[in-house]
Parts: sequence; C-alpha cells; structure tokens
Amino acid sequence: MHSSPFTLHFEQPVLEVRGLTKIFPGGTRALDDVSVSVPDGQFVVVIGLSGAGKSTFLRCINRLLEPTSGRVILDGEEVTAASLKRLRQIRRQIGMIFQQFNLIKRESVLINVLAGALGSAHLLHSLIGYWPKADVERAMANLERVGIAEKAFQRADTLSGGQQQRVAIARTLMQEPRLLLADEPVASLDPATSHSVMRYVEQINREDGITVICNLHFLSLARRYADRVLAFRAGQLVADLPPEAIDGAKFREIYGEDAVEVEVA
Repeated sequence: MHSSPFTLHFEQPVLEVRGLTKIFPGGTRALDDVSVSVPDGQFVVVIGLSGAGKSTFLRCINRLLEPTSGRVILDGEEVTAASLKRLRQIRRQIGMIFQQFNLIKRESVLINVLAGALGSAHLLHSLIGYWPKADVERAMANLERVGIAEKAFQRADTLSGGQQQRVAIARTLMQEPRLLLADEPVASLDPATSHSVMRYVEQINREDGITVICNLHFLSLARRYADRVLAFRAGQLVADLPPEAIDGAKFREIYGEDAVEVEVA
C-alpha cells in the first residue's frame, strides 16, 4: 500500500456518487443506494464477489450503463444529468481500462494508442487516418512510458496479454483523464504480469495525480496498491476502509464465511 501525495489537502472531491441504484430488467438490483465521495488523486480499489456490483458501479459512473436512480458528479458537474453531447465531452475526462483490453486487434499498437485521442481529433482527420505529428509523438511517449515503444508498429494481437493491457493504459493516457476507471485490469493475467500492469496504474496515480478507481479480485493486490478499499456485497457498499483494516473477520464479512483468501505473490 502506498500513500499518494495527492490524497491530502483537498477541498472538493473529484467524484461524488449519491444514492446510485441500478436495477436491470427482471428486477435484479445490481446497485442499491450507493453513496461515496472520492478525493482528488486517491487510489481506490473496489473488491467483492463476482456479481457484487463492482463492474456495474464503474459503468454507471461514466454512464456506459444508465443508472436507475441517483447522481454521479465529476468535478462539480452532474454526469447523470448531462445531455448525450455533453456526456461525450465528459467521457474525455474519464479513462477506462477493461479486463479484455478492448484493442483493435488487426491494427498496430501505435494506431490503438492514437485512438485514445479520437475525442479531441478533427473529425475529417480521424476519418482519413491522418494524425498530427504532435499526437504521434505523444503516443510514442506514452508507449515509452509503459515500456513497449519498440512494439509500436506490431499488430496488437501479436502481443502478450500483459503487453496488450499496457497498450490500453497508453491509449488511456492519450485522453489526459481526470479520472481513471479500471475494471478487473489484471483478472486474465498471471501474478507476475499482474504486478507489472498494476505498477503502471500506480505510476499514473502517483506521478500524474490522476484519481484511480480499480476493481480487483485479489485482496493482496488491494493491500499493495490501494489508499482506500470499497467493498461491495449484493449491490451494497458494505465497507469503506483503509486496506490494512481488512482482517480475517472483515474478509469473511465481505466474501462469506466459507471464503478463502488467495494471495497474489
């Protein structure tokens, strides 16, 4: 666990979630009246069983899923009240990393990273595949930052899983986001690669001051990287505490009496 210099001395939270509820067709209540404030620069890890509401929580923040009720406020602006046009602009401030990378597999690594700048690119230029020199240089710098600049002209689907996730991180950096959402970013990776990817996410948080909300399966990773842990169970926020406060009793409360903790070395 690290203590980010950006977690201190704040007045306005970067993100406020108030009474967030999501009910899917058929009546499944995936989120149940969730409220939380996240200060600028904090590294938040969200834990809980599969189906607890973690992914729904992230997707409601940027309205990839429309909440049934409640409010999401980013830097004082209500995301849940934004028009579709304004929502597209707000989403430029919210980077997202997915478990399955979401790369254009047949395109080069460089083109995939440049796709992160589409929100600010001139429409005609993006349609004809023209990228300003400044964008290309920035994309290469972001690939350098995640340690794979030498892969820039390879097809994305020739890379390993960990390398593809690093491409996804570099793509997100092109947005220069205010908030980074990471939905199980290491769930499909081996332990050593998981730490490699998480260290890049940690670097973005610590060096750039970008607020991070990251869903993780493994509590050992939460203890290593989080400033703060949110625990979900059956769509409800059941714990909000520092990672070192999650002892055996709290673990069983979150995951159930029969759960056994698995360490990621």
